[in-house]
Amino acid sequence: MSTRTAGTWVGALYRWRRWLWLVPAVPAAATALLIMVVLPPDQTLDDVGEWLFKLSPFLFAVAAVALFPRGRFGPALIVLGVVGYMSYVDTELVIRIQDYGRAAATDDDAFQPVYQFELFVTTFIVLLALLAYRLGGGRTANVLKTGVAAVLVVVSGLNDLTFWALNEVWSAGSRPTELRWASHIIVFLGGPPSVPAAVVFMVVHLALAGLVLALPVARWVDRALATGA
Repeated sequence: MSTRTAGTWVGALYRWRRWLWLVPAVPAAATALLIMVVLPPDQTLDDVGEWLFKLSPFLFAVAAVALFPRGRFGPALIVLGVVGYMSYVDTELVIRIQDYGRAAATDDDAFQPVYQFELFVTTFIVLLALLAYRLGGGRTANVLKTGVAAVLVVVSGLNDLTFWALNEVWSAGSRPTELRWASHIIVFLGGPPSVPAAVVFMVVHLALAGLVLALPVARWVDRALATGA
């Protein structure tokens, strides 16, 4: 694709920017509904394809937030986000934890709904922060790369390592040598990662997040717009 053609495409997208956010928002909502409501909760990932499918609502939503139009209703939207968190997300998480506490002794899969919703909570918090950045004046390019960097941090295994390091209650009486619960790492490494392997996995993802943040995406967009003008 020539520079002129690329600039024309960027310019066309820029002219439709007010409604462009709906393009990723629709598949984000559809896949999130499918995962959270239709499909049964499942803590274990079987392959990279399933990992990508489970991550897709997050990625689509990041793009939707980055493209969301700024306006005078920004503060109200952020407050509505907090209202949504306090009125539903926080309450639903507590209810699922209570249900787990009642069923854990008799149901081996009782933790699945808690884990599923915990991932939803993480996604909600990241997206709300991104929305605040966008409505506060963040450019689409900068919000997009910030969101991608945040996704890389979320999937880096950082919380799996802190869980291993800070959790002092293990059935074996000592910390395990492998992170057998980190299935999102297992699908890439082919087996339960050792602690050093998980650290390397995390460092690589954090380095990629830093690289994404350093990319001059806004400058590239400005150059494409100028070329297509």
